[in-house]
Amino acid sequence: MNLGRVTGTLVATRKDPNLDGLAMLVVRQLTAEGNDAGGYVVAVDSVGAGVGEVVLYASGSSARQTEVTRDKPCDAVIMAIVDQWDLDGETVYVK
Repeated sequence: MNLGRVTGTLVATRKDPNLDGLAMLVVRQLTAEGNDAGGYVVAVDSVGAGVGEVVLYASGSSARQTEVTRDKPCDAVIMAIVDQWDLDGETVYVK
């Protein structure tokens, strides 16, 4: 699992039919400290996340393990919206 912040949406009118009906979001990768990690990923949204929210996402074959993405041709999936996280006894983020 990885941390990221949703920074935008992606619309593709021509795509594999197995992706029809799936929302795709652009996610900026974050470090454990909450800083930008320098990369982006496009992820299928399985939980109804919105722009600006911090999320957990999985990539690779793990991305095809949710109810929404099972057997779909995707390489990343948002599977949780983060409410809070702590690191070394200090709160890094609160929604």
